Amino acid sequence: ALGVEGQIRLLNSQAAVVGAGGLGGYVVEILARLGVGTLVVIDGESFAEDNLNRQLFCRERDLGRMKAAGAAERAGEVNSAVAAIARAEFLGRRNASRLLAKCDVAIDGLDRIDARLVLARAASRLGIPLVHGALGGFLGEVSTLFPGAAGLDFLYGRGTGRKARGAEAVLGTPSPTPAVVGALQAVEVVKVLTGRGTPLQGRLLYLELGKGIFSE
Repeated sequence: ALGVEGQIRLLNSQAAVVGAGGLGGYVVEILARLGVGTLVVIDGESFAEDNLNRQLFCRERDLGRMKAAGAAERAGEVNSAVAAIARAEFLGRRNASRLLAKCDVAIDGLDRIDARLVLARAASRLGIPLVHGALGGFLGEVSTLFPGAAGLDFLYGRGTGRKARGAEAVLGTPSPTPAVVGALQAVEVVKVLTGRGTPLQGRLLYLELGKGIFSE
């Protein structure tokens, strides 16, 4: 599907997955299997019992383990050609440039609005695309933001507090939704890194899985 040239581009690429929970876990899994050469997994949380319903790398024996470490280990087991780097810390204004350094694309696997805004601004400042994904219940959204675009401020404003939560805090996170949204984010990453296909640039793909509706 991608050809030798496409696979070489993936192998020579570096992607930062920010958040290794429901969304980020599926993105890491797919990108490792696709052969993205370097995956930087950024997450300061550890696995908790309420992650078991949806987070790919969370098993009962993993409770208490750092999510970044679990995701990086899994990526290495799936594809030994992938360099998986675990960063067990939260991305913020002070460390964003360091954590995203040398990356060709950033992937939003976060669940807090303010953290997403920090990530979007950092990616734009560094000149790298951001693949945004969010969900709540059986609803989801995906978009690809290139430097200079209106970005997530257009969707969220500037947040409503230091730890403003997204829709999942109200609607919950059933198992299928992060799998679908994460897979769509991975497709966007492939488009960005290989130059093939048409990214969701300037567009927001909105999913209503309960009704079987995808709209733009």
